[in-house]
Amino acid sequence: MAFAEPPGWYVISLRPQGGHQALRRAAAAQGAGLIALSPWRIRQRSDDQAREALRLALTASRVLFTSPAAVKAAAALLTLAPTTDQEWIAVGSGTARALHRMRIDRVISPARMDSEGLLALATLQQIDGDRIGLVTAPDGRGVLSETLTQRGAQLLRADVYEREAIQLSRTSLHKLAEMEAPAAVLLSSEGAFRQVLASAPTGILSMLRRLPVVAASVRLQEMAQREGFSDTLRAEGPLPAQLIAAVARRFR
Repeated sequence: MAFAEPPGWYVISLRPQGGHQALRRAAAAQGAGLIALSPWRIRQRSDDQAREALRLALTASRVLFTSPAAVKAAAALLTLAPTTDQEWIAVGSGTARALHRMRIDRVISPARMDSEGLLALATLQQIDGDRIGLVTAPDGRGVLSETLTQRGAQLLRADVYEREAIQLSRTSLHKLAEMEAPAAVLLSSEGAFRQVLASAPTGILSMLRRLPVVAASVRLQEMAQREGFSDTLRAEGPLPAQLIAAVARRFR
């Protein structure tokens, strides 16, 4: 009977519960394994307050969606149908694809798939007095909302889903404690990273600090360094293939 070879190295994913599939596939394609260390789960909102906030946000001249989860949750609340004079904007290609699946063809997204990339778009420069809809989650994209407000925009925020903190998986913590192969932490969300730092057992946290951190942006890389992670590198972007490629270069 043939046995599968153990992975040559591991990546530690901090994505929400149930959101590790794409990273797991990208890691497996490089001969790597994945340890899921989810600090929270996604819960779509279905209350009248969220629905009314979304209805108002969708009347803005520009509507920004900050994640595929935001698109999915918004579509569960209301039919998504932009008018001809609106611009619908996605934070990255994954969010743009989620909108395309809703049969929304005209979507603007930046080459750099983060808040800084969005804020560099030409359509978000001269916005003093303009209404901009932000479809997101509580505490999400703080840099984005703050900067748009500073530029004079009237922000119509719709929090259509929530991140619920959960206990870190005992199985995953045990795998980390027993792990002998090289591993790296994947960092694409400041909130998820801080939640893990706040909830991980002391021994696991000490072990994580000794591992390389692959960050999806300069801002996240600098944040990891401030938190005491000295071995950091930056991926070309937040996509699973980009994050995994950076780890592969590090270990090979």
